[in-house]
Amino acid sequence: MKGLKKKRRIQVIVVATAALIISTGFVGYAMRDGINFFRAPSEIAAEPPAPNETFRIGGLVEEGTLKRGQGETIHFSVTDGGASIPVVFTGVLPDLFEENQGMVGTGRYVNGVFEASEILAKHDETYMPKEVTDALKEQGVYRHNEGAPES
Repeated sequence: MKGLKKKRRIQVIVVATAALIISTGFVGYAMRDGINFFRAPSEIAAEPPAPNETFRIGGLVEEGTLKRGQGETIHFSVTDGGASIPVVFTGVLPDLFEENQGMVGTGRYVNGVFEASEILAKHDETYMPKEVTDALKEQGVYRHNEGAPES
């Protein structure tokens, strides 16, 4: 009887471990498209990602680059002070989107242009996304407003 209980306990542990490994694999597989990494323009210029990789880019909208095309297509460049990446977006921009302001975009880098599927603008005069603030600090061009929260 003792040997049978021990054998059953080992079987339960093996089955539970296998179920845990399989469920972890399914969760990882399901999340593969839902994870978007953040990259600064300098990182993209130094090491361009694959055209099929979706990621987030952030920085300041470069002054003098905002151009509205036919229909809802908008062209501009985003910079972190170290590099500038051209961006194209088709859609309606947020109301607070303008030059020299922080932005974060989600999309793909294809043929030297970031094709954005979503654009987020800063929240008010004092807010800038943490990823953008960190990237600008690394480049040494971050200007913190007095009394403003960093993130």
